[in-house]
Amino acid sequence: MKHLIILGDGMADWAVPSLEGKTLLQYSHTPYMDKLALMGRTGILKTIADGFHPGSEVANMSVMGYDLPTVYEGRGVLEAASIGVDLETDDMAMRCNLVCIEGDLLKNHSAGHIATEEADQLIRFLDKELGNESIRFYTGVQYRHLLVVKGGNKHLACVPPHDVPLQPFRPNLVKSLSADAEPTAQLLNRLILKSQELLARHPLNQRRVAEGKDAANSIWPWSPGYRPKMEPLATKYPQIKEGSVITAVDLIRGIGRYAGLRCIDVEGATGLYNTNYEGKAQAAIDALRTDDFVYLHIEASDEAGHEGDVALKIKTIEYLDQRVIKPIYEAVKDWEEAVAIAVLPDHPTPCELRTHTSTPIPFFIYYPGIEPDFVQTYDEVACRQGGYGMLDKDQFMNLFMSYK
Repeated sequence: MKHLIILGDGMADWAVPSLEGKTLLQYSHTPYMDKLALMGRTGILKTIADGFHPGSEVANMSVMGYDLPTVYEGRGVLEAASIGVDLETDDMAMRCNLVCIEGDLLKNHSAGHIATEEADQLIRFLDKELGNESIRFYTGVQYRHLLVVKGGNKHLACVPPHDVPLQPFRPNLVKSLSADAEPTAQLLNRLILKSQELLARHPLNQRRVAEGKDAANSIWPWSPGYRPKMEPLATKYPQIKEGSVITAVDLIRGIGRYAGLRCIDVEGATGLYNTNYEGKAQAAIDALRTDDFVYLHIEASDEAGHEGDVALKIKTIEYLDQRVIKPIYEAVKDWEEAVAIAVLPDHPTPCELRTHTSTPIPFFIYYPGIEPDFVQTYDEVACRQGGYGMLDKDQFMNLFMSYK
């Protein structure tokens, strides 16, 4: 049996009064998710380990069955792997967002969803102006980039920029968690403030402002760590002889590389609501012809949640159902070698809150011949009554891979 995980990032949500008190999953028209949940088995999964921030890297590593206290080293190291930066033992890597500062406020975490081509100009400029033998900037994707500090101390309190939209940025600057980390914290805060001076004068930002776009006028480094010690998934699950990951998000690609999965790029995959859903679905179908395990990650719902856009998030959920799950199921349902399909988010991203929460998420598993439970639909409420109950840590992945 082959195994496919379809992960709708941030898809879970809260009940919304304007939607008749329903969650977005309950309100959305998702006939294929509901069909597979009805034919399969459902449950609730705790994806955020105790003591960890509810980030996508934490949740996705948890879904894959990794023990977070053992392997977690932050987002930066995952994005380093994604873009091919080989970290040395004394390198501290950090996610480095390009953000928009307006007055004293952090307006948004994405500089208005700046395109990679424009962001690359700014990151190269910053590396030339601020980089040296100990400080390097590397271009990632869209607003998500990489900062590597040689000899940096990771014991820092760094606020993810998507957690503080429209809040004053200065109280959220980097703070040290130990005396030894204080020089690193001071260095990073100097880089943030200096980047604001430099980027405000850059012609690209001046042009963006003239065009009515948000300026990418500050860096925001966060999630520090060192090179992680992650074993390939094939070591724990020998049935994964060949596996792949499909995503538009660099940190998920980085997890995939450390997990020993090949990364499949899809033309037109953006990580936003306008991503190439059909291309991702076809890439998953094609990969399943040769691979034992495929991890298909769709970012769109998470971004809509961060925007606080209920209508857009509903659209992304329905797109996932109709443009991804439907064509994949219809393509593989009659294959000679069965495909086990799991669908779940990594964490909730409630539109009302506009950031992640650690609330356990709903999931279902379907394969031909599975004994169904009594759940009729796929959503946060119905799955609480599912046959799997509440799972934690590596229980989901162990269960999913046990179906042979």
